[in-house]
Order: sequence, then C-alpha cells, then structure tokens
Amino acid sequence: MNRDKNNIMKHILLILSLVIFWSNGNYAQQLPIFSQFMLNDYALNPAIGGIHNYYQVKTTYRLQWVGIDDAPSTYMISTYGPHRTKDMGFGGYMYSDQAGPTSNLGIYFSYSYNFQILNDIRLSLGLFGGTVQWKYDANSVKMNDGTDPLNQPLKKFHPDASFGAYVYTAQWDVGFSANQLFMTRLDDKDSLDVVSRLTSHFYLTGRYRYTLNRDIDLEGSMWLKYVAHITPQVDFAVRGIYQKMAWFGISYRSMDAVSILLGYNQGVVNIGFSYDITTSAIRSYSSGTVEVIIGVRFANIKSSRGGRRSIR
Repeated sequence: MNRDKNNIMKHILLILSLVIFWSNGNYAQQLPIFSQFMLNDYALNPAIGGIHNYYQVKTTYRLQWVGIDDAPSTYMISTYGPHRTKDMGFGGYMYSDQAGPTSNLGIYFSYSYNFQILNDIRLSLGLFGGTVQWKYDANSVKMNDGTDPLNQPLKKFHPDASFGAYVYTAQWDVGFSANQLFMTRLDDKDSLDVVSRLTSHFYLTGRYRYTLNRDIDLEGSMWLKYVAHITPQVDFAVRGIYQKMAWFGISYRSMDAVSILLGYNQGVVNIGFSYDITTSAIRSYSSGTVEVIIGVRFANIKSSRGGRRSIR
C-alpha cells in the first residue's frame, strides 16, 4: 500500500514539474525556497553582498518531502563580502535544483554599493547577473503518444539578472528584490507548440532584533514572495539567540509548512538546521523536509563603517 501511495505521489510530482516547464503562461514558483531564509539572505537579494565587514562562504542542502521518490532537492554554495576600502561588495553563488525529470542550474555574480542615508541607517543597492540552465530529461517520462512534445528533451542556457535594494541598521533591515528580470523563453518555438518562460519573482524581506538581556537576543524575520497570477506566499520566523552562539526558533510558511530551526555559531564556523513539518495534503506521503546550512566566516577586512556585525 505504501508503495502504491509513493507511486501516486511520484506521478503527481512529475505532473507538477512538467507544468512548471511547459504550461502556457507559466506562473509557478521557479526559484528555490529555503526554510532558513534569514541565513540565506544573500541568495534572495544581491544588495546584501557588501554589508558585512568580512567575506563568508555558505553551503546549503535541502531535501524536500523526504520519503517521496524524485522529490525536489536543492544544493547551493555562495561567497560574498566587501571591498577593503570602498563601500561596495562582490560575490556569487551557484545552485542546483532538481524535481523529477526537470532540473535547473544557476550561476550568478553580484555587485553592490552601500551608503549612509540617515544617522546609522544605510542603503545598499545590488545586481545579480548570470546564466541558468533548464533541463528536462524526456527519457524518465514515458508518454503514450510518441509525438507528444514532452517526449523531446530540453537542455538550454539562458541569461538572467536580478536587482535588489536593502535598508539596514544593526538592529533592523528591510529588503526588496526583483528576480528573473529577463523573463526568458525556455522552449524552442520551432519544435514545440506550447510556450514557457521564466517569470519574474518579487521578494520583500524584513528583520528586527531585540536584545532581551546580555545573553539573549530575540529576532523576528519575514519573507514575502510574489509571482504574477498566483497567491503570494509569506514566511514568518522567530529565533531566540543565546550569547550570539546558539539559537532555536520556529517559522511558518503559508499553505505549506511549520519549521523548527536550530543553529550554532562558534568562531569562524556556523551551522544551521531546519526540519519542516508539512501542513499541506502531501503530509500523508512525506515525513517532512530537512535543510542544512554550513558557513565559514573569514576575518574582518575593513572597519565597521559601511558594514554590520551579525552571527549570520
């Protein structure tokens, strides 16, 4: 019986993946999502690339819907940091996202510039530029109709770009980013009758940190995602941080999951772990989602001007 359920869900996932690639007027979520979005904020907004006083490297692995064959999985690695003497930053990241017969590989580089706008409030502006490869493995899907366009494999590279703005202090921040600005066509007009495009994604993020006492900080975070013609999705998270070393928290993603967040920061290394408890109908077939982040932070290379101190 469990095998039958898994087979049913596998077919559902395949259908959803194909819709993302081939449906006319493609409006589905096309970019990776993260339960620990507050730790992966650079991937959401290029303006964050130069706001700290140090360079850092982060790796993320996310396995969604554990227990379901061909369920989505994401791997990402990023590095970013400031110019030594100027109020600007540089960085880049690469991610691989796979679900059933579909996968995409993105490589991006960023530039950002930050400046003071009022007292201790600063504004950073940034750009991502790069390329994304969308791939569809037709051999993993068997169609009864041999002439079906989904029997044709796809493997193409497309240019991509994002813009971000970020207002921040040591205590709070608000960010906005517009992603997949080129809205590139994915299919081949000469061989397919359907049209599929990358769709622009708009993100709004916010964070506030409150010092409860000398040992404990409380932090609230928000991530609002908007794609045209689909219901906006929002994540809320709260973390309790002990001596800027260890944290425990919980987050809620609308219509999808509740996540438990754990993390530890010691010296140059910080580790984050999350476990999603699925709240949608798919919970009957999955034992949840796991996500692990490992980061390495290097020594400060500039004064505090233009940067911010953080355990992220």
